[in-house]
Amino acid sequence: MNILALVIGMLGTMSTVLFSWIAYRTGLHRDARQEGVRGGALLSDIEYIKRRTDDMLLEQRDIGKKLSVLSERITRVEESAKQAHRRIDTLMNRET
Repeated sequence: MNILALVIGMLGTMSTVLFSWIAYRTGLHRDARQEGVRGGALLSDIEYIKRRTDDMLLEQRDIGKKLSVLSERITRVEESAKQAHRRIDTLMNRET
């Protein structure tokens, strides 16, 4: 009877150790998988931010070019208006 109790106790201890080891290994795999998912999501987010930053820089360059073109056009319009005012002044002086 004592031997049976000893064998059952040893089997119980060994099964506890075995199940604990299996649970530990499963937890390691799950943690590694979750860490990989988090790392992948982080890298994906960083890549998205980099792409959006590049897009914004391109848009900023386009806006700068358009602003430069508009600035040149405004300068030409101002010069044209100045010449028109001179011609008007000349015509006004002829009439008087």
